Amino acid sequence: MIYLDNSATTFIKPKEVIKAVNESLIHYSANPGRSGHIASIKTALKVEEAREKIANHFGIDNSQNVIWTQNCTEALNLAILGSVKDGGHVICTENEHNSVLRPLEYLRKIGKISYSIAYQSQPRGITLSDIKKTITPKTYMIICNHISNVNGAICDIKEIGKFCKENNYIFLVDGAQSCGHVRINMKENNIDYLAVAGHKGFYAPQSIGCLIMNDNYRPEPIRFGGTGTNSLDLFQPDIFPERLESGTIPTPLILGLSAGIDFVENNFNDINEKIDDLTTFLNFELHKIGIKTYTEPENSYGVLAFNIGDIDSAEIAGILSEKYEICTRGGFHCAPIKHKALKTIPQGAVRVSISYFNSFTEIQKLLIAIKHLSKTIK
Repeated sequence: MIYLDNSATTFIKPKEVIKAVNESLIHYSANPGRSGHIASIKTALKVEEAREKIANHFGIDNSQNVIWTQNCTEALNLAILGSVKDGGHVICTENEHNSVLRPLEYLRKIGKISYSIAYQSQPRGITLSDIKKTITPKTYMIICNHISNVNGAICDIKEIGKFCKENNYIFLVDGAQSCGHVRINMKENNIDYLAVAGHKGFYAPQSIGCLIMNDNYRPEPIRFGGTGTNSLDLFQPDIFPERLESGTIPTPLILGLSAGIDFVENNFNDINEKIDDLTTFLNFELHKIGIKTYTEPENSYGVLAFNIGDIDSAEIAGILSEKYEICTRGGFHCAPIKHKALKTIPQGAVRVSISYFNSFTEIQKLLIAIKHLSKTIK
């Protein structure tokens, strides 16, 4: 089997991640922060070590600003729903995932906010000028998908972040596809909230993510319950991260993410040079055989979308899986506005997403399969 659906989740995990999860189940299965005994304290210290790694990786000073979430979707929901301003206006982009679009649409439908979508004027991705076109006097938050999960289009977060800071807009970045692939310093890019998916660019297990905050903004909780602190109170504690982390946290997954961050930091250049090379090679070869792609050559971040003629993308992905044992993804990738902008509705697009553990041989086998399909499917 050739697995090329790493934008959904990485399939092959580094041995370091597998080892960390196993060791957690053996040695760190106590509930951190819920008891004062030695096993709980020992586990809590490992969890805090993981927070420190994430804070250091993304350039923030306070590790207590790292909030564990089930996934990137929960992190985005926490930032959006927890920061809502009645009557306010939010800007997002054509590249957004439904984890941004659906909470915004929900808030619009119940009369809390309005929102606008910024569309790309440049092929490579969203620029500050695209954002400025949608500003209103009531704008309070700007949301940018850093790298599109459909075709790898990139957002200029540095210029947009500077603009947000100068104008006191909350800047939320969806880093689901970029974290682990692109160096992101929250202070340098003036990012207020960064949503992270652990199971993609950091090769962690599924169901672990985090919302990272700077010191300027704090969302209100969207989940309530036990935190292990102030248990006699019927309201959420004021201290962070406990205020936003009700319930038992997934220690084995957190320690898997911690090991994934170590793996990425130790191999960052090799990982991303290889992904760049494989993406560029695939894009070039597809163009040579006349296949329509939707990914700019410069956007070589491991995400490439294509179609074969006017054949439904789900059909192509199904054939690649059943006949060639190559795992890709067809359809709309939970990004309806992006497909509208690409004019790929109702066909969708076949997405190939590459990880460090893929090889040139696998990409060549994919190309052989696509070449064959393009000649035989009508």
